[in-house]
Amino acid sequence: MTLLQAKVGMPLDEFMEAVEAQPFELINGERRNIFPTAFGHSEVLRHLFVLIDQFAINSQVGETYFNTTFVIVDTVDRNWVKGSRTPDVMFFVGNRIPQYEAQTSDYNIRPLALVPDLVIEVVSPNDKVSELDEKIDAYLLDGVRLIWVIDPQRRKATVHAPDMEQPLHLNANGLLDGGDVLPGFRLPLVDVVGQP
Repeated sequence: MTLLQAKVGMPLDEFMEAVEAQPFELINGERRNIFPTAFGHSEVLRHLFVLIDQFAINSQVGETYFNTTFVIVDTVDRNWVKGSRTPDVMFFVGNRIPQYEAQTSDYNIRPLALVPDLVIEVVSPNDKVSELDEKIDAYLLDGVRLIWVIDPQRRKATVHAPDMEQPLHLNANGLLDGGDVLPGFRLPLVDVVGQP
């Protein structure tokens, strides 16, 4: 006897319509609604985006985006969305974005179907730890090379990468390092979370 496995995800047109009505991420087949954030969260996000984007522009090392959805599409049917994520900040190394645009004629009317090299999540007071952990696992499975989770309230950060056995935990005196994703980029965490 053969068991049929249900196809996880949804058609692209249905996804676009549903996200328009209520923004969400699709993680492990489950919709996770995206809610408005506190202004403090937006200030941290903006600061991170500006610093990384300025570094990327000056060094000509890639492209930076914020609050942009990327999707995981079916390898056979690009109109089937298996998952979606909306990181606070994401970075793409080198010319990956221009290459994607050149290879995707309708890129400007579809969600981005390209996994970032770096994602940053800024923890909000309403974030659930279990859901954040699940999202980090999803990022790693997607192929994200470096993940920074920054918790401004606790003045801490956690760094994740596929080759790390354990995440790296940083206190306010720690240093966020771009590694081989953003070579030469180093940011004292205190510059993001402030003094106590």
